[in-house]
Amino acid sequence: MKKILLLCAFLFAGLGLRAQTLPWSQRMANTAIYIWADSLPGANWSYDQGIVLQGLQSVWQQSTRSEYFTYIQKAMDRYVGADGSIRTYKAKDYTLDNILSGRSLLFLQQVLGTEKYYKAASLLRKQLDEQPKTPEGGFWHKKRYTNQMWLDGLYMAEPFYAEYASVYHEDADFDQIADQFIWMEQHARDAKTGLLYHAWDQSKKDRWANPQTGLSASLWARADGWYAMALVDVLPYFPANHPKRAALVAILNRLAVAIQACQDQGTGLWYQVLDKGNKKGNYLEASASCMFVYTLAKGVREGYLPQKYLPAARKAYDGIIKNFIETDADGQVNLKGTAGAVGVGGEPYRDGSYEYYTGVKTVTNETKGVGSFMLASVEMERLANLNAGKGKTVLLDSYFNNEYHKDVTGKNIPFHYKWEEQDNNGFSFFGEIFNNHGLHTQTLNEAPDDVNLKKAAAYIIVDPDIPKENPDAKYIEEPHIKAISNWVKNGGILVVLNNDTGNAEFVHLNKLMAKFGISFNQNSVNRVVGRNFEQGAINIPADNSIFKTARKVYIKELSTLQLTSPAVSQLINGKDVIVATAKYGKGTVFAVGDPWFYNEYTDGRKLPPDYDNFKAANDLVGWLVKQIPQTKK
Repeated sequence: MKKILLLCAFLFAGLGLRAQTLPWSQRMANTAIYIWADSLPGANWSYDQGIVLQGLQSVWQQSTRSEYFTYIQKAMDRYVGADGSIRTYKAKDYTLDNILSGRSLLFLQQVLGTEKYYKAASLLRKQLDEQPKTPEGGFWHKKRYTNQMWLDGLYMAEPFYAEYASVYHEDADFDQIADQFIWMEQHARDAKTGLLYHAWDQSKKDRWANPQTGLSASLWARADGWYAMALVDVLPYFPANHPKRAALVAILNRLAVAIQACQDQGTGLWYQVLDKGNKKGNYLEASASCMFVYTLAKGVREGYLPQKYLPAARKAYDGIIKNFIETDADGQVNLKGTAGAVGVGGEPYRDGSYEYYTGVKTVTNETKGVGSFMLASVEMERLANLNAGKGKTVLLDSYFNNEYHKDVTGKNIPFHYKWEEQDNNGFSFFGEIFNNHGLHTQTLNEAPDDVNLKKAAAYIIVDPDIPKENPDAKYIEEPHIKAISNWVKNGGILVVLNNDTGNAEFVHLNKLMAKFGISFNQNSVNRVVGRNFEQGAINIPADNSIFKTARKVYIKELSTLQLTSPAVSQLINGKDVIVATAKYGKGTVFAVGDPWFYNEYTDGRKLPPDYDNFKAANDLVGWLVKQIPQTKK
């Protein structure tokens, strides 16, 4: 027995050491799925679940650890029936708090394609159509809070609303989404500090409301945090040419100034009541500090905010780790210092005073803190390589690869190796890796020419169409070859991800590749039966010049390569050349006979954990960025 206990102690110690080597985002995610192993807090459909699931989704998308995805799906399936109904959800309550978890429904529908998640999300979308509004059109926070808009509600509803509008083709909704932010700033912004008050009562009738302005009495930190996160979460879905998009970016920039101005200079954190500093009773608060880190870091990464805000984000994140994170003997991390549930009005009555907010007790591992810490941590981790390709653009061809299918709404949309595509066929993970290296991901829907290639540092051609896939297949012709080869010669980075015979076009593609000494063989190797993954395994030598961290990858049913000068092999499996590169003028060409980096084999849900496809994708992008010629300043 003594030996068994000693062995267990040794194993737990080992687990603790391994846990401490993980990024903070994953360590907190592991805490979340451990302490809430059976279910998230609360018996009913609620926003507390939603914020934790947003954090887990973000961590999964950066780590590809399948247990996080599985947890999200199980959490939603506890509520969502096969018919799309949502257990415990009451639409007629008209509370915006019920909308936040809908983001996980949108996520699951896009990844899995399961219709029940779309049906459930559509119930929440219908609520927004019927949600009571102020006379000018602002959403009431809840039906029972007549004519009241709260900052919290912007995060609860608008990111869901914007994603739904973007994914399911309801572009007319973006006007109303923008207006919620614009009106909230107009009514709730404090002229002195630039911060926003927690709530606004249009009728000015509730006891907490200032009889002249209708505003609550205090500048509560988490309220501004919700509003700030909502801004950076809706903007990625806004059409680039939408007339109100610039207004949202301007609001974010004004708010960032105010957020930075009230940051505590000693710790880098923010107080529960933002403008009262270390006044008696006030305290540094974890969830709001995480939310502001997330906002500033994501705002910079997405290009909405200037880089001057990164020092504030880094200082704050360091302060969070130092002041709020505790690690136990097994390596589990815990987040202290999050204020419990907060609101105004209601029963028992909450008057919104300074004494009310500072009287709220803090909680360890409170959902709003845990979720926002994961979000903040992922954003900080994404900054590591941001300057590598900053300001550059990678174009993904959608002219030679231009397949369509009907989505869940019945609309014909492009699919198969697209940036925005989150299911097995998509390149969403590949695209995020480029984004993490500072590159903008764009799609080229037209034939490549001297003009549209000029704006790109890299251009990806993947799996050119054949008639069985697209009756109107476009082939690579001589004008395209001339434009592409000249662009490479001038410093462009060409990435060609072909496919195996019967699934890709070879004749025209090989005319282009001949310029670089590369030819795709019309064959299909690494044939895999069922889930016999070892049949598609390829080992990568430790000294590989491109794949620095990936050691074992999975590539099935691909075409091999034949090479002449200037091409060189970069990965060989037996006698087969799998990967090749070529230097051509100032530029570089990378070629492999498979799309390889699509989600099915990079997102961690299908392959056993000893396959390094996600690492290989990261290695490749890091290598590609280094091939971009440096411009002289």
